Amino acid sequence: MNVAAATRDPLAGRRLAWAITALVLLWPLARLAEFHPAVLFDPANARVMGNFVRGFLPPAIDAEFLHELLAATLQTLAIATAGVALAFVVALPLAFVATRSLSIAAIGPASGRWRGRALRQGVRTLMVLLRSIPEIVWALLFVRASGLGPAAGVLALAITYGGMLAKVYAEILESADVRPARALLQAGSGRVAALCFGLLPLAAEELVSYTVYRWECAIRAAVVMGFVGAGGLGQLVDLAVKGFAPGQVSSISLVFLALVMLADAISALLRKVLA
Repeated sequence: MNVAAATRDPLAGRRLAWAITALVLLWPLARLAEFHPAVLFDPANARVMGNFVRGFLPPAIDAEFLHELLAATLQTLAIATAGVALAFVVALPLAFVATRSLSIAAIGPASGRWRGRALRQGVRTLMVLLRSIPEIVWALLFVRASGLGPAAGVLALAITYGGMLAKVYAEILESADVRPARALLQAGSGRVAALCFGLLPLAAEELVSYTVYRWECAIRAAVVMGFVGAGGLGQLVDLAVKGFAPGQVSSISLVFLALVMLADAISALLRKVLA
């Protein structure tokens, strides 16, 4: 038997065809987005970027600015945490209703099957509406309604992330092993008990991991919303940029990096606890 033929990947041709198809489809999209990587390697552009990066060094470490940085960091954490907490309150009942695994009609004949489907479809439509509008748009709206400050950021995160969490929670619960929950429902258990004792023990690690990830995303979103008046690190970055203080921007970026690393550490710890 030919050794080359024996070691040849039988799916190599199919993978090559898919790779060529992807390139053919992505090339016009890259052109439409005006993506030209060669510009980054132009010597003149490289010098401009190098001078720009050098302007961020050294980071600002004066006591007055560090005090402002600490206050803005705590405010950003508060915005992200409160926003995700409210989003969780919004997402939990939506995910509960949208999860088909908890449907009584799914375990056998039931007269209300069509009503359950209509309710789940209505809830899923609401979830789409909540997450379809970016949080920064909601922040602009709430800044107009409630004035400048972190409250606008909290409400914006609660609405957008409520829809995101609900969608992914429902998908995680539906992808888990449904046999324990079905057995509880068939034994006469309620849907809440089936959720708590049938689905959550199997999906808890994934649910917690995604929630912490969304909290990390909320920190980044809170920074962005600061540019429209929602407070926190974003507002401090905006002031530093307008004041031509790249050293302050560098210090804020380092704090932001530390916050993301903190979120990763918390996620890893929670996964170990739940494993």
